[in-house]
Amino acid sequence: MKQAYIVDALRTPTGRRKGGLAHVHAADLGAFALKTLVERNAIPADDYDDVIFGCVDTIGPLAGNIARSCWLAAGLPLTVPGVTVDRQCGSSQQAVHFAAQAVMSGVQDVVVAGGVQTMTQIPISSAMTCAAPLGFTDPFSGSRGWRARFGDAPVSQFVAAQRIADHWNLSRDAMERYALESHRRAIAAIEAGHFAREVVPFEGVTHDETPRPDTSLEKMASLEPLMSGGSLTAAVSSQTCDAAAALLIVSEDALKRYGLTPRARIHHLSVLGDDPLWMLTAPIPATKAALKKAGLDLSQIDAVELNEAFASVALAWLADTHYPHEKTNPNGGAIALGHPLGATGAKLMTTLLHTLERTGGRYGLQTMCEGGGLANVTIIERL
Repeated sequence: MKQAYIVDALRTPTGRRKGGLAHVHAADLGAFALKTLVERNAIPADDYDDVIFGCVDTIGPLAGNIARSCWLAAGLPLTVPGVTVDRQCGSSQQAVHFAAQAVMSGVQDVVVAGGVQTMTQIPISSAMTCAAPLGFTDPFSGSRGWRARFGDAPVSQFVAAQRIADHWNLSRDAMERYALESHRRAIAAIEAGHFAREVVPFEGVTHDETPRPDTSLEKMASLEPLMSGGSLTAAVSSQTCDAAAALLIVSEDALKRYGLTPRARIHHLSVLGDDPLWMLTAPIPATKAALKKAGLDLSQIDAVELNEAFASVALAWLADTHYPHEKTNPNGGAIALGHPLGATGAKLMTTLLHTLERTGGRYGLQTMCEGGGLANVTIIERL
């Protein structure tokens, strides 16, 4: 099988809700990432084979195949196609998979994988609730097949995150301490310039806006639980934000044709399903299955990017895998740096690549929980 290589990876800063990127149209936010990627690589824009973007809640400015809209809004050639992927929170990680698979199959040579999400303008779950006037309160309850299999149990990330906390005996204090560490790492990474090579300033926003340097355990303890009687609060949850990210994935033929230097090789790609009611636990079995298929041991992985949808999700994964916390989200995670839904997968892959380059690590693993009880796993090898 042919190899797929990452030549470039970049992202915008994460703009906090109602922050510095809140006014930007999604097509323009994604266009900025695409135009920057094309301009700084020696491939004629006409030679790109496809643009694959992740996005969730594709209504309003996110509708109408946002991947195509972003490319066109960037002023790039009409002949280059685009397609939008929705695997919920793993959408742009799946975009990376589809791009790599196209290259590995020999069908395409130059593909952009990325994602965009403007959560200030289009709040989370908007696509699930916008059909209420048409008589649909959620995507599941009207299905006889769904009810026969899962009954009336709530399909909720908040219920699932609390269920995980209870099952793994994770106290509120433990989750808040984890969240505080996420902010500490993110702030330290910004101050040390760890994101300088991956973040491209836009609209006056020069770095991630979401980390909170003034947060504390005392402040977290004062927050009300998300659900009555629960232990989860907003402090231990990922932040909504606005962001875009893009990666350039090419074949070996393209490397030679355009004189490109590969930065990493896609070593492994997989996705696994788990219980949709637990929803957020799939990264645990998916990680184990991926390592087995890849012929690697977790001890060989030098850095992990695990999406911090909730502190309970990350802590359960750490407890089950026994992987070192210091090598997991070493620059902070979504609790501090935000979770721009459909853009998060490409954002995390961009950070993972730069982390390996900065530290000299060889293998990096990325995984994340996704609606429907899914989890993608990507392993890259730094070159």
